[in-house]
Formats: sequence, structure tokens, C-alpha cells
Amino acid sequence: MSQRIALITGATSGIGEATARLLSLNYRLIICGRREERLENLKKELVGEVEVLSFDIRDKESVFNSIASLPVEWQEIDVLINNAGNAHGLDFIHEGNMDDWDAMMDINVKGLLYVSKAIIPQMVERKMGHIVNISSIAGLEVYPKGNVYCASKHAVDALTKGMRMDLNGFGIKVTSIDPGLVETEFSEVRFKGNSEKAKQVYQNYTPLTAKDVAETIEFVLNRPPHVVIGDLLILPTDQASSTIVNKKSE
Repeated sequence: MSQRIALITGATSGIGEATARLLSLNYRLIICGRREERLENLKKELVGEVEVLSFDIRDKESVFNSIASLPVEWQEIDVLINNAGNAHGLDFIHEGNMDDWDAMMDINVKGLLYVSKAIIPQMVERKMGHIVNISSIAGLEVYPKGNVYCASKHAVDALTKGMRMDLNGFGIKVTSIDPGLVETEFSEVRFKGNSEKAKQVYQNYTPLTAKDVAETIEFVLNRPPHVVIGDLLILPTDQASSTIVNKKSE
């Protein structure tokens, strides 16, 4: 049997990039993101067959056109990893930036829906597939100033459960991976490029790495056909909840 095909959104950095590097050993990959140059450079470093799709997940037309443009031999996607997502700002609800709100809802919720809608119908037709939604501990808990970001990830949690119910009769697995603190570009984006402020988020304890989450995704995908990991919370040992982190004295 030929290698399965996995499509990964947000593959230009962080968890998406680490997952692409790991899965390229055993899957034909479709790596997606906005930064085409990064995708092309990543493609050169990966083993096996790789297709690049560059689009903005917020642009519905671009999402559908890009996925529809895949060569016929790449259109039967076996694994969808909805990884693209961002946090923008960390503000009290009454001080929040509405452009930040739009970005989080458009990327984290609507973008996930657009990509899923473009891919799930062929999984239903074939009665096979695995959808992995990368959510967050923020989809399970709410923390101060996390309001809209937490709301977007709670929506991902609800959508994952809804997908699992609606697709139950079609042999399609649906998984949510909910990471805690992972050291990636996440905080730099949240703090609008303030790298010093972003670094402080990960100081005085050992956070997860993107590779830690990628290895978890690989584990989930490798369960036997009769087994699905529905929801998986993964935390650094120093983290107990969204607000409790065991930071050591400097």
C-alpha cells in the first residue's frame, strides 16, 4: 500500500514544522502556510514526497482553491492536522483590541472550519481518515486576560467533539491535542513582536518543545485501527494548570 497523505496547516514554524519533520519519514506530506519561502525551504529539508500549498487560512476562497489545485494523486488526504492558530494580545475584555479578536476567531475557528470543509467530504466518501485538531489548555480552562483566545479554543474543543459525533458512522477518527506552555513563536506573536516579553513567558522552568507535541501527534496517529485518542492534554512537568506554573528562583 502506498504511503498515506497528511496535510498540515501552519507548517512554517513551531508545532506544525516539527510535525512535518517527524511525519515526513512515513507520510507523503502537504505542508501549508502563508510564508511560501519558509515552506519551500522546509520542503528541501524533508525526506519523501512533499507538496507545498501557500494560502492564508482566513481567506475562504484561497483555502478551497488551493486544496482543489492539488494533483489528482494528492487529493485523497488520509490525515488532516489542523494546527494553524494564533493568540493576539493579552488584555482585559474591556481593553481588548477588536482587530485582535477578529484575527483569533478568523484563524483559530473559521480557518479550521474552512480547511476541514475542503477535506472531510472525501474522507466521508472513502469512509476513512483521521482529523487532529491542535487546541490548547485554553480550550479547557479560562485564565485572566485570555478571554477571546480562550473562547476561540473552547470553540475548537466543541467543534472537535461535534466532528467526532457527526463522523462516527464513517470510520473517521477525530482527536484533540491540548498543549500547555510550548516554547515557539506563539508568545512573540501574542506580544506583537516584543521578543523580550515573549522570552519571559518561558523563563525559570522547562516548557514543552514543539518536538514534544509532534511526537504526541505521531503517537496518536499510530494507534491501531480500533483505537482513537479523543482528547489529550499535554503539559510540561512544571505546569499544573493555565495559571499554576512552578517557576524556580533565578
